Formats: sequence, structure tokens, C-alpha cells
Amino acid sequence: MNVEAKLQPPYARVRAANRADYDRATIHAILDAAIVAHVGFVDDGRPMVIPMIFGLIGDTIYLHGAKATRIIKRVGETAPLCLTVTHVDGLVVARSAFHHSINYRSAVIHGTARHVTDSQEHERALVAVTEHLLPGRWDEARPMTEKESRATGVLALDIEAASAKIRQGPPVDDEADHDLPIWGGVLPVATAIAAPVHDGRMADGGVPPASLLKARRKFGA
Repeated sequence: MNVEAKLQPPYARVRAANRADYDRATIHAILDAAIVAHVGFVDDGRPMVIPMIFGLIGDTIYLHGAKATRIIKRVGETAPLCLTVTHVDGLVVARSAFHHSINYRSAVIHGTARHVTDSQEHERALVAVTEHLLPGRWDEARPMTEKESRATGVLALDIEAASAKIRQGPPVDDEADHDLPIWGGVLPVATAIAAPVHDGRMADGGVPPASLLKARRKFGA
């Protein structure tokens, strides 16, 4: 089964606006389950795509990096960005090579990015990025110093349009091919976070904090 939802601001389905709430929830779920996003932007007239971690607050995606990194340093005061995430859930093995596919969930986000200069929003963004990967970690870690905060640039990508695309289920073979002695089905693909490994400098013997256990549950231990 193929399901595609194409959205325009504010998260309204082009052909079925009454499904808007469902579409927004679908896209947020895909984003919430992603560890890495790929962000596309233009630098000196050339398209660039880089992997980044991110956080989501409402309809704003926050990206962070050292102020010297290309995307932070070279993106203007505002700039169009495209962000994508993809989860591969299975290899779809058909009886014909023509019908091979993958099961996946993907989201494509378009919007205008702006540099975050307000100190309170800057901190909220860094909390969101940290908590996205490690729920509860911000309160476990030592507070960020003023120097560290100044060295960290944050971009806010306000979502203007988004689309989700999902494929699930078995291969769609030609009916006549089902009688062939060829295997057909799905080879599931799973993402999992393994048990934590401490750095050997732990005074308490390296008991994993709650955030690590929450991350393992969130991303499929």
C-alpha cells in the first residue's frame, strides 16, 4: 500500500483538507522517530546537503552547529531550506525485479530558516535538540557555559510546506507470477540502539542515566 500526503501551509492537504490534522500528526511522528535529518541549502550558487541532528517545537525545526560551520556561517539572515528524513522499514522482495521496492516512511519539509538571536529561544532550541535524541538529558548534564552558548549557532526552520510518503506491505507482483517457484515477501529492517558503553572515567562504575534508557526505548532498542 502506498500512502502519500502532500501538505501546504498551514498543514492543509491539497486534495482533502479535512485530513489536515491526521497529516500533521503523521509528519510529526516521522520527524520524532528520526535520529538524523538531511538539510539542503544553496551556498555560492551550489546545492549542498548535509546531515544534522535537530529538535522540533510546534511547527518550528531547530538546527544547531558551531558558528564556523558552513550552514550556520553562510546562510543569510533568512534563507530557504529543505529538510528530509527517511526511515527504511523493509526490503520488499518481489518475484520480478521490476516490482522490487522498499517499505519506508519519509518526510520532506520546506521553509524559511532564520538565525536565532533571542537568548531564551536559543536555549529552548538547544534543549529541544538535546531532548530529541536523549529525553531528559538536558537536566542530567552540567549547564552550558556562556562561552559554549556563544559558540553555538542555531537556525530555526519555520515549516511552510511539508509532505509525507509511506509504503507498507508485501510486494505487488503480477498475479500470474504467484505460481512461480520464486520467493516473495519482505525483509524487515530495524533500527536499534545498543547497550551504553561508558568512557572508563566514571566514578560510580558507569550506571546508565535515565536519558540513555529512554533513548533506547524511543529509537528501538
